[in-house]
Amino acid sequence: MSTTTITETAPDATAEFADRLMGATLGWFDIMAIHLGSQLGWYAELSRSGGLTASELAARTGCDARYAREWLEQQAASGVLLSEEAPSREGSGGSLADSRRFLLAPGVGEVLLDRDSLSYLEPLARMAAAVSGQLDALLEAYRTGGGVSWEQLGAHAREAQADMNRPWFDRLPSVFAGIDRLDDVLRRPRARIADLGAGGGWSSIALAKVYPQLRVVGFDIDDASVEMARRNAVEAGVADRVEFLLSDAALVAAQGRFDAVFAFECLHDMPHPVAVLAAAREAVRDDGVVVIMDEATEERFTPDASELERLLYGFSLFVCLPDGRSHRPSAATGTVMRPATLRGYAHAAGWSDIRVLVPEFGLWRFYEIV
Repeated sequence: MSTTTITETAPDATAEFADRLMGATLGWFDIMAIHLGSQLGWYAELSRSGGLTASELAARTGCDARYAREWLEQQAASGVLLSEEAPSREGSGGSLADSRRFLLAPGVGEVLLDRDSLSYLEPLARMAAAVSGQLDALLEAYRTGGGVSWEQLGAHAREAQADMNRPWFDRLPSVFAGIDRLDDVLRRPRARIADLGAGGGWSSIALAKVYPQLRVVGFDIDDASVEMARRNAVEAGVADRVEFLLSDAALVAAQGRFDAVFAFECLHDMPHPVAVLAAAREAVRDDGVVVIMDEATEERFTPDASELERLLYGFSLFVCLPDGRSHRPSAATGTVMRPATLRGYAHAAGWSDIRVLVPEFGLWRFYEIV
């Protein structure tokens, strides 16, 4: 017979953790409600108006008014929306659905709708929804040591990742402009760079738009991501200088020599990071650079960590570690790739060391492999 032992704790500690769990539950409800509103187009419609009733919102978006009312009230109860009494209308019959009008609270529009803003965080809700749909697969992976791939997580996760990173990737050229050696490499006549784990392609596209002589080859093993990146390059008008290959990053050297090799926010996901860094060493020119952008973790683990560390561990639990372990064999790095781990990978791949180029860039840090 199995028994559960509960350690005696102070009443205040019990109440504190119970409050924390209640707050986390409310936060989960908010995240899922944001996902509903985003996918149904409700936030976008509210942003275009000076306020809508449930019936008006439902009619404009082809949805059900009763569900719309419940969602609008929940969002107002949570402070995401503001509400006011709706002016009475002839023939409304006093419908409860038409008794109040709702509009976005200040600041909400930029966070949920402005895809160019560094504050754009709606993709977090999409990612959470994608993960929620794979909880059974994650439980099985945790029991057996298996994994859950990006392909299994699906379009919401793939597109959320690309959309979440895009505003930051758009700012890569301004960061690199402040690093003379790197800027000089990118300005070489007909410079050629490799973008490993290119995902939706926004890093490649941003660099190509600012450095007109640049030729970019992006690599990714997810077929849907490669197709998305190719579409994005066409729409951005750089498809003549940017190509995306369905290829393992460890095969980068098969595509010739490069003036620079980049891995933006992806090395920790890769099942064989040492092989990738060794391939980058083979592929880069003698006077070229290899740059890794990865999470700005603390130097070492500590309990009661910062919100950033907690966020990184959350991604690692549900996305990055399961994806890394969906391939065999796997280094099983996870999102929290500390500098010492990267240095160990670099040494194993034949490099001398790592050097911090930019200590903080949003959630990330830039390293040069030397």
